[in-house]
Amino acid sequence: MQALTKKRPTEKLVEVRFRGTVSSVNKLRRTARALHVIDLSERKITDKDYYTPEELSPELKTNRAGVCIRGGRVKEGLTQKQLAEQIGIAQHHISEMENGKRSVGREMAKKLAEALNVDYRVFL
Repeated sequence: MQALTKKRPTEKLVEVRFRGTVSSVNKLRRTARALHVIDLSERKITDKDYYTPEELSPELKTNRAGVCIRGGRVKEGLTQKQLAEQIGIAQHHISEMENGKRSVGREMAKKLAEALNVDYRVFL
């Protein structure tokens, strides 16, 4: 005889939407409450439901330009070396800017922006 074991948490949460008459939807809501399913339509949205970019990536507080360079470079599918060749600087300069060890001046921001197809002001 097999022993009872704990159910493994394999079920993933899903969201479901229904369309129907008011009485049918109310029946669904009552059934959902009986099953301990949360009705998201009754939930109030709070500030805690939203995150600032800095909360998602703390590095933005201290190295915004570097994060933007890295993000733009990855978006364009470029390596540091390829980006450096495009704008005519050494690869280690790109690395230093991405890591916050070298500042990005206005002229360099314009070169980076052209190569990465973004507005140059994101690097300043």
